[in-house]
Amino acid sequence: MTKVSPEIGENVLAQPFLSVSADVSFASDSFPKYKLGPDNRILEEPKDEDTGPSLKEVVERENAQLSEQHKRLSVRDLASKFDKNLAAAAKLSDEAKLREVSSLEGHVLLKKLRDALESLRSRLTGKNKEDVEKAISMVEVLAVKLTQKEGELIQEKFEVQKLVNFLKQASEDAKKLVGQEKSFACAEIESARAVVQRFGEALEEEERSSKSSKNQDVARLLEEVQQARRIKLLHQPSKVMDMELELQALRIQIREKSIFSFKLQNELTLSKRAEESRSRLYVLDGSEMLGSYLQIRPTSPNAPSLSRCTIQWFRLSSDGTQQDVISGATTPSYAPEPLDVGRVLLAEISINGQKDSLITVGSILHAAGQDGYVETLMRKSHAEFSVIVSQMNGHDHPSHSSHILNVGKTRMKLCRGWISKAREIYSTSMQLCGVRSDGSNAAREVFWQARKGLSFVLTFVSERERNAALILARKYALDSNVELAGPDDHH
Repeated sequence: MTKVSPEIGENVLAQPFLSVSADVSFASDSFPKYKLGPDNRILEEPKDEDTGPSLKEVVERENAQLSEQHKRLSVRDLASKFDKNLAAAAKLSDEAKLREVSSLEGHVLLKKLRDALESLRSRLTGKNKEDVEKAISMVEVLAVKLTQKEGELIQEKFEVQKLVNFLKQASEDAKKLVGQEKSFACAEIESARAVVQRFGEALEEEERSSKSSKNQDVARLLEEVQQARRIKLLHQPSKVMDMELELQALRIQIREKSIFSFKLQNELTLSKRAEESRSRLYVLDGSEMLGSYLQIRPTSPNAPSLSRCTIQWFRLSSDGTQQDVISGATTPSYAPEPLDVGRVLLAEISINGQKDSLITVGSILHAAGQDGYVETLMRKSHAEFSVIVSQMNGHDHPSHSSHILNVGKTRMKLCRGWISKAREIYSTSMQLCGVRSDGSNAAREVFWQARKGLSFVLTFVSERERNAALILARKYALDSNVELAGPDDHH
């Protein structure tokens, strides 16, 4: 611009100018910058820095991807994608509105600026007037540019609105599909429930008739076996194979029915026991497997104290025909040991000449994983267990020191470091059983009489190691024709 003389500057400042309306708000605090050429012509607008694809391009690309992947996407995912793009399109529409407002503000600003320059031109003369006219021409060029931008903005707004309408329709269609799929899924679930209910009723009916049809199944199975043998004699291996497969399937079905019948019998026994326990003074609590406790518990405060009662535990055979006294088991609690596996336990309570008997629901079971653990130990030449000597020859061991119990194929040894406390081969004078007295560690303790006059109470680290040591020692002793048991035990 041409420098204005001080006299002209003072005259210009003294004259009033049209002020820009305060109601106009601008998106930017600075006027746009343009590169000027000769005669103050606008050559080109400075390009904005590349900040990545615009939101419109992102929405269009997402929409194209949706169109390509709609066959692979589920209805729910498709609806979610359309909802996301609909939100993005709404955001793009809002941005277009903001840009439209900015364009309107630019028109207002240029109009105000042109009016101010026109007013200024009427007051100036000479070189200054020419400068003002050039400025007016620049403003007019800017107005043309702004009008072009506004046209592009209107076209973009139309496209955005068209995209929004398309996404709205797609979102509504996807939601309708989701609703239909949901109704279909609910109908299928209800149908599946009805099928499961009918299947359960059929199973119950089958279980009710299983006892009467069991003998018939066995007879039919025998006939099938005989038929298979005849076919095998006639050299028809393919038919024999088919019959063997059928027989195997029948065996599996019979085994499953037997297991289910056994569970039903246990549940029936438990329910009967629960009804009987209401009238009993005592009940038997605890899990009926190795590594657990069985505890006699009074059912009411009026029941006589167990300390005034005489208690004796027995082992019963599975059919109840044989009853063996468990020597030393005379306390309200008892920790089953491997000898009790497969046997039913009975606790007899006597007071003032009256007797009450409590019996386990079923036979004592192995603990989970016990057999596999024992098989792993049997692959070794001997097994070592960390134990604590709690008693020695019936007296508490003062140190409760840690020892190593070595269970071998021909002998057992108890040592601490290089010092051996006991080292005996399996013989008839050796005794080994679980501890049969009250105590928090009864399920982890064993009584071991190495020889006459030398006995120990050993506490193992866990119930599993205690039961594994009992099983291994009794198996190795049996290989030497010696039966290891507790005092006065009968097998």
